[in-house]
Amino acid sequence: MERTSVQKLARVLRVLVVITFVCNLIALFLVPTLAAMFTENRWDGQTIERLMAGERVEFWLSFTVHAWNPVVWMLALTADDLYWPVLTLFLLSCGVCTAIVLWQAKRVLGTILKGDPFVMDNAKSLKRAAVCCFLISLAAFLRLIWGFVTYRSILPLLSYNALFVPIFLMGGLLFLVMSALFRQAAELKAENDLTI
Repeated sequence: MERTSVQKLARVLRVLVVITFVCNLIALFLVPTLAAMFTENRWDGQTIERLMAGERVEFWLSFTVHAWNPVVWMLALTADDLYWPVLTLFLLSCGVCTAIVLWQAKRVLGTILKGDPFVMDNAKSLKRAAVCCFLISLAAFLRLIWGFVTYRSILPLLSYNALFVPIFLMGGLLFLVMSALFRQAAELKAENDLTI
């Protein structure tokens, strides 16, 4: 059976979604490490010397294990500087939600490849993606509020968090509309299949 142009495009998009999903999982594993290294007072001269001296792999592995250690988290939460834990939790929550959205996109593209896109599973997948977008928007809003309280300034409005709130809110609404359309199309298709 000859594949349509939509199915060919869906195949390419599915490969790109899978690649992005794998990269997202790798980045999720490295989030605490990178957040710890690039926040204030964590990127010192000794760290740079060790990276330049050829201890890259061993250093990264030990630093990653250290960054995921629950004791380090407990110490960071009791310290005065909460920037690293808040940034890490924000990035991890956004990363997990993004992974779920990508997985739902892979599922929808899979039904398009089969030639049967108007099924209830697609409506459910798009609704899950909408919930994840709303969660990202909520996390960005909470981080924005945390920035206002911590810095006692309106400068957090100039950060990417301020952009995440409306962008992912609109994305969630778009996913909800698409979910409703796919649900209605699946119901109409089921009705037509019963009448024929």
